[in-house]
Amino acid sequence: MAAIKKDNSSLLKDNLVIIASKFSDDKKYGLSKEESNYISTQLKADKKLVAVNQFNRHIFVVIADEKAEAYKRNEKLRKAGNQIGGMLNEAKKTGVTITAETNKASDPLAVAEGMALGNYQFILYKTKAAKEKHSLTTIGITGKVNDKDISDLNHLVTAVATARDLVNEPPNVLNAEELSARFKKMGKEAGFSVEVFNKAKIVSLKMGGLLSVNRGSVDPPTFTIMEYKPKSAKNKKPIVLVGKGVTYDTGGLSLKPTPNSMDMMKCDMAGAAAVGATMYAIAKAKLNVHVIGLVPATDNRPGFNAFAPGDVITMYDGTTVEMLNSDAEGRMILADALTYAKKYKPELVIDLATLTGAAANAIGPQGIVSMGTADDKTTGKLKVSGEQVYERLAEFPFWEEYDDLIKSDVADVKNIGGPQAGAITAGRFLLRFTDYPYIHLDIAGPAFLTARYNYQTKGGTGVGVRLLFDFLKNM
Repeated sequence: MAAIKKDNSSLLKDNLVIIASKFSDDKKYGLSKEESNYISTQLKADKKLVAVNQFNRHIFVVIADEKAEAYKRNEKLRKAGNQIGGMLNEAKKTGVTITAETNKASDPLAVAEGMALGNYQFILYKTKAAKEKHSLTTIGITGKVNDKDISDLNHLVTAVATARDLVNEPPNVLNAEELSARFKKMGKEAGFSVEVFNKAKIVSLKMGGLLSVNRGSVDPPTFTIMEYKPKSAKNKKPIVLVGKGVTYDTGGLSLKPTPNSMDMMKCDMAGAAAVGATMYAIAKAKLNVHVIGLVPATDNRPGFNAFAPGDVITMYDGTTVEMLNSDAEGRMILADALTYAKKYKPELVIDLATLTGAAANAIGPQGIVSMGTADDKTTGKLKVSGEQVYERLAEFPFWEEYDDLIKSDVADVKNIGGPQAGAITAGRFLLRFTDYPYIHLDIAGPAFLTARYNYQTKGGTGVGVRLLFDFLKNM
């Protein structure tokens, strides 16, 4: 990843990004008269990004949209930053300086964020990685930009990259035990505590949901507890984050029927990755908030004594579940974690999960499906954060009538509803295991992309990290 730093070096020598409301060059940027005229002509033609190649350096002029709402303005600048980063890498440039003629401190930060996020690569297993590695390593920002804002942005970009790395790791490398080991390493580096329950401990706790999914696997499950509790925490009761950690999902005995649908199923732990990376970011940034992260983890395979449709599973809280589809496994492991969260008497619990194809089909990769019981004020703040970082929330209804769709004839509840409202019935299933203000985030759409979309690179996107960081930072 490219490092972002404060930089007051020469604007006449470096590769340069100029953010402006309108362009007027007084030669302080080292542009010739012809180059200035070219930029002006392009901007009059309504171009929002103009590039000038001086061979020894590249200059870019980005026009900030003064009429747009703040969050839309920032997103446009992130996209411009991503586009510029691509051009700098193509030209094999190692560094760039961003300067702003506008009066918004967020403008250069937004450009730098898009550039850094778009610069991400996962080439760990490429035998010729050195040749494919992006050249861009340094992003400088000039002017009156807060040092803490730059520091926080660096920590956040690193956290997103870490989440992407976890999702992109092949399943033969990243099983449940390795995922927990990565969390331990992150905790040691960032300064939060990590405790990992092994299979014996999980058995002793009678976490039936997690154990049932794990029955088809040769690898044992884990249950990871992460905690960041600064002395100056503003919240008396913790915020608890819960992440789905299915490290690979075949669908179990209800084998995924869609052609090629298993190709991306290493991403089924994207919720877990987001939770761990968020813990990393808030600890690195030393936010004054007490947060606990819970991650139940296993893979879901059809081997050994795999749980079968028709099985009745006794969950951690004693609830009995008629399991009718082993591909609805995420809710089984999350339910145990949501029950475990009760012991903390939390102020709020947010879970993140690549939970349903229904959510992905409903809104695609453009946003996150949300639902829950938290009050309007809390939900509203999370929505605002979603807009600020452009990980927007689409709130689904959460009416109790949906419970009728998951009633079981032989147990307390069944783990899947019918063909309608699949994302909502999954959320209502999870609700049964809560007794606190709760928000469920289904990230199935944006968690993993088959093609690059702006600064969201192909593969794992790290969705949820920036959303939660902004939400927790603004508490």
